[in-house]
Amino acid sequence: MRKLGMSIAALGLAAAGLVVPATAAQASATGTASNHCNDIWPGRNGYVYAYDSTYCYNKIGGTAGNDSDWNKAGGGFENASDKASSILNSGYTGGNDIVKFYYLANYGGGYGCVDAGEFFVDDLSRNTLTNGANANNNIRSHKWVSSCSNLMH
Repeated sequence: MRKLGMSIAALGLAAAGLVVPATAAQASATGTASNHCNDIWPGRNGYVYAYDSTYCYNKIGGTAGNDSDWNKAGGGFENASDKASSILNSGYTGGNDIVKFYYLANYGGGYGCVDAGEFFVDDLSRNTLTNGANANNNIRSHKWVSSCSNLMH
C-alpha cells in the first residue's frame, strides 16, 4: 500500500511539474501576466480615456464629453494630439456609446471607433483608420456617436 501511495504522489508531482512551466511560459509569451487595461477599467462611468503607452499606461486625458482638438484645453485632453497608444471606453450603454476617434482636429480625416462592448484597445498600432493611417499616435479629436463602420479592437 505504501508503494501505491508513493506512486500516486510521484504522479501528482509530475503532473504539477507539467502545468507550472506551461503557465509560466504563457505569461512570458504575452510579456505581461495580465492586461493593465482590464486592471484599471473603472466600470461604466461615462468617460473615455487615452494613454500614451500601450496597455493603458501613462494617462494623457479623459472626459465624458466630445473634444474637437486634443491640443487645446477645455475638452478633457490637452497637448495630447498624436500621443495615444491605447484607449478605453467606459461610457454608458445605449444611445451614443461608441467613441469615434479622428485623425484630424475638428472631427476630420480618417477615423476609428471603440464601442461600449469592446471596453478598450490596448495597442492602437494593430488598427488602421479609414484614411489608411495607423491609429497609433494619430488621434487629434473624438466624439460620442451611436454607430460606426470602422470598429477597432
